[in-house]
Amino acid sequence: MKCMKRNKTKFFYASYEKKKAIIDEYGNETGEQEILHNNPVEGYANVSAAQGEMQTRQFGENESYDKVIVIDENSYPIDEYSILWIDTMPKLNEDGSLATNAKGEIITPHDYIVKKIARSMNFVSIAISKVTISG
Repeated sequence: MKCMKRNKTKFFYASYEKKKAIIDEYGNETGEQEILHNNPVEGYANVSAAQGEMQTRQFGENESYDKVIVIDENSYPIDEYSILWIDTMPKLNEDGSLATNAKGEIITPHDYIVKKIARSMNFVSIAISKVTISG
């Protein structure tokens, strides 16, 4: 019942790919790393409207999150390192990569991150938090 087709809404997610060393203008590694994700992929799931008491207990009393996504078991390879587009849809290039402006900045950055995942026999609940990405 939790994953009925009529309750599902469209969202996009991008899985973690790898870390890449940041290089300065002289070609030296800075010691910092940039996290790279795969191209966004379209998905459909039951996305809650807001956090509630039942969901708070599901993930623990101290975990802070904004919404919960409920999907069928093994529907999508989403983990704690994935990023999501829930309230906004990403603008994509023809090859599926994120569109950028003239400065090289992503036009529609992700708006949610995964906080925690709870698996049961029939479905997966994913606690997500809203983030603001700039530049």
